[in-house]
Amino acid sequence: MSANRDRMPPLPPDSLTAAQRAAADELSRGPRGGVFGPFVPLLRSPDLLTPLQKTGEYLRYKSALEPRLSEFAILIVARRWRQQVEWQIHAPIARKSGLPQPHIDALAENRRPEGMQADETTLYDFLTELQQHHSVSDVTYARAIEHFGERGVVDLCGLCGYYTTLAMVMNAARTALPDGAAPPLAP
Repeated sequence: MSANRDRMPPLPPDSLTAAQRAAADELSRGPRGGVFGPFVPLLRSPDLLTPLQKTGEYLRYKSALEPRLSEFAILIVARRWRQQVEWQIHAPIARKSGLPQPHIDALAENRRPEGMQADETTLYDFLTELQQHHSVSDVTYARAIEHFGERGVVDLCGLCGYYTTLAMVMNAARTALPDGAAPPLAP
């Protein structure tokens, strides 16, 4: 099997089970508007997909973090996992949400962004520590509470966990970028 071959491509509509159809219909009616990216492989497990995508819907559209910060968090996780599809989806959203392009470029190059605002620095440090050390220092935790409150810290952990799950699923499935798209992240 080729290292680039999508292991779990879209399922033919006529092959879907009733549970898969229901999950796909729910995704199509929601803010995402369809089954794409991580939801293609996740459709193989509709009982996982349904509650997971509801968690993602909350984290993406209703969390305690403003979109600039939640998209920054998503890109940090996508870069950590070298998840091309997630990066391709969220880098333009991050730009539209107000994340500076130099920050996006630095993350793409696996560098710490320069000139971050205090809340961005806190978020970056929190997620970096959490992903590298599986914990955060008291100093970083206190800064995160100061900037985001307890709900925001929990939502930030949720964003990290949710997008890590999506990254693992897509990396295992080798979810393909749209035809002709070059991988946005270098290995």
